Formats: sequence, structure tokens, C-alpha cells
Amino acid sequence: MAAEDPSVSGVSGRYATALFELAREEKSIDAVKADLEKFETMLNESADLKRLVRSPVFSADAQAKALNAVLDKAGITGTSAKFLKVLTANRRLFAVTDVIRAFRALVAKFKGEVTADVTVAEQLSDKNLDALKTALKSVTGKDVALNVKVDPSIIGGLVVKLGSRMVDGSLRTKLNSIKHAMKEAG
Repeated sequence: MAAEDPSVSGVSGRYATALFELAREEKSIDAVKADLEKFETMLNESADLKRLVRSPVFSADAQAKALNAVLDKAGITGTSAKFLKVLTANRRLFAVTDVIRAFRALVAKFKGEVTADVTVAEQLSDKNLDALKTALKSVTGKDVALNVKVDPSIIGGLVVKLGSRMVDGSLRTKLNSIKHAMKEAG
């Protein structure tokens, strides 16, 4: 399965595939995915956790102790916690974001979903997220998982990347095109 998907390769792909197969056997794919997404959110919100994960300065022992505390605090247990501990013991914790991305791709493929990367200026409400999912489902004919990133620099609107297609409806892009049109006219 991993060989067919270009987004699932290398060290992160092998770890993600192993975790996916284990989660599938245990029928805990959704629980593992939720735990990994919770860990990824914590990673994105904490500079200290990011430093712990990425820095080779910390010993495996120090990383393991800190990771145990983080997992306990977050309530991440079971297969997900054991997996993150294995990554730490094998000195591969630095690859955790790539592993999570690859795992997400494997889950989406397993469920027949496609993933859309959406960039918005500010966080969307649940109602707007549902409307966007519905619109994308009507275009693709498949369930769509959204990977939403907030980037205030796009000013307004949104940018949607679905597979090889990209739709840029951001206000920043529209203003830039007006600026270029004015330069050509003037």
C-alpha cells in the first residue's frame, strides 16, 4: 500500500504504514488518528514541545521522560502513546509530523476519502466547514477530509488545494491581480 502512494515513503512512510496496519488489526484507526491529531495540535501550539521533538541535543532518555509527561497531560494512551514512545526510543521523534501526515494519507485512502488543504484568513465556523466539505464532495464524488491552515496574510477568502488542482480565491491574490492590471493600463 505504501509503495502506491507517493506521500507515504521513506522513514516516515514505513513508521506510518506499521502504525496503520496495527491500528487496523486493533480496529482503532479513528482513535489513533484522533490521538495523533491531538499531539500534532499540541506540537503546533508549543515551541518547547517542538524544540524537544526536533532537537538532537536531548538524549533519548530525556525525550522519553518529557514525552511521557506530555502524553499523560494530553490523555493520549494505548497504541498512539506506545507508538510515540517507540519513535522516541528509536531516535525518530523528529519525523513525527511527517509520520502523522503519512498516517492521515493512509487512513484517507483506506476510507476512500480525499484530503483538501484549505488555507483561510481566520478560523472557519463548523457551519462553514460543513458547507465547504459538501461543496468539495459534490465536485469529487468522494468524502473530503479538510486540512485547514489559518494564514492571516491572505486577508480574506480561501485557497483550496485538492490533489493537483488549486483554487485561489484569496483577497490577497485578487488585489495583486488588480494591481498588475493597473500597472499595465497606466
